[in-house]
Amino acid sequence: MGETARILVVDDDRSVRKVLTAILEDEGYSVESVSTAKKAIERTRRKVYNLALIDIRLPDMEGIELLTKMKDTTPKMRKIIITGYPTLQNAVESVNRGADAYILKPFDMENVLKTIEEELRKQHEEKKYSQQKVAEFIETRVKELEVGKEITHKGKP
Repeated sequence: MGETARILVVDDDRSVRKVLTAILEDEGYSVESVSTAKKAIERTRRKVYNLALIDIRLPDMEGIELLTKMKDTTPKMRKIIITGYPTLQNAVESVNRGADAYILKPFDMENVLKTIEEELRKQHEEKKYSQQKVAEFIETRVKELEVGKEITHKGKP
């Protein structure tokens, strides 16, 4: 996929942040971590991340609420909710609020890495598709303008 994917880990548990950061950096990702929703919002206003791992329970805001706020700062970023408190209700609400995936603690790191890879692949495909659509639009518009110019020239005596 070319450039190194940038990942933001949002979890109030310092040991979770350290372990995830170390493992993800070993996998070749560029990783930053924060302990609160407020810090996550500030980071995403200043930097673009490909993906965020967001704990569902944060000290200053629920992770589900953070999903919506991060959509405003980084709409194309993939967002994965991580939780040690799984319920059907928070899983459904997470997806409805924009989570791209839902991972349970304690982590099965093989599953976490597979989920991250899959979400980054989807993001890459969406970007490629968007670029293709823009190129097609420009190509069509240029043809329309050329045809318009020909009609204008033919109409002049």
